[in-house]
Amino acid sequence: MKLIGGLLAVVGIAFAAEVCAAQSGYQVVSVVDGGTIKGTVKWQGPLPHLVPSEINKDPQICDPQGQKRRDLERLLVAQDGGIANTVIFLKDITHGKAMDMPQARQALNQKNCRYEPHILLVPVGGNLQVKSSDPTLHTVHMSGASDYNLPFTFKDQVINRPMTRAGVVDLRCNAGHVWMNGEMIVAPHPYYAVTDQNGDFEISQVPSGSYEIVAWHEGWRVVGESPLYDVMTQLRVKRPVFSDPVMWSKHVTVPAGKTVEVNFTLGERTPQMPAGH
Repeated sequence: MKLIGGLLAVVGIAFAAEVCAAQSGYQVVSVVDGGTIKGTVKWQGPLPHLVPSEINKDPQICDPQGQKRRDLERLLVAQDGGIANTVIFLKDITHGKAMDMPQARQALNQKNCRYEPHILLVPVGGNLQVKSSDPTLHTVHMSGASDYNLPFTFKDQVINRPMTRAGVVDLRCNAGHVWMNGEMIVAPHPYYAVTDQNGDFEISQVPSGSYEIVAWHEGWRVVGESPLYDVMTQLRVKRPVFSDPVMWSKHVTVPAGKTVEVNFTLGERTPQMPAGH
């Protein structure tokens, strides 16, 4: 297994370079006797202690159950160790099936001051639909492969925006709900998957051949804070800054019409290598 780590900018650049290279050469063809890659991503070692964020704004909307704190959802591990929200993709694939990504991951809802789903997966050239189900001001700030700042001033407002460049997009709320966060992958080909709550994934209709399969997971530790001006309260607030994402990869051979299994493990002590190795 090959693990790639480094600064957030470096990892983001490496990820964008890989997906953009694939974007320039991908062609949709009829896949005959395509194979399937199935697997699981699991946590290895002790679980880290991750401090939840205080819900300190609009508690009647953001915290209807009165819990007062909110998990940041950066690392979701099931009882058996399965890790949700890991992005799995094939590197440098040049041809294959049409773009058939799940519609549910191409639409973002802001509900009770959290992003649903936490990980979005939108094809290059596709549209991201963003909705707010909350009767309060939200502002979705995107940075990375797409750069938007979308204000939502009333409940059930919907905005659509095109995604024209492949890569990672960070999602944050610029309206003072500092715990709101998510990630979007703008994908150049359809051979992407996001692990479910059990850490399982499946990529289907893969042309027979050998590939490098990559796993990507967002950083989960809070390593600092960045100041943010809340226009509604006219107060300075602090938004968490997260640790670097990680990518690691394996090689897989997919026989025609067959299913192969590829499993990944991730842990706090997994050795890291500089990007590009």
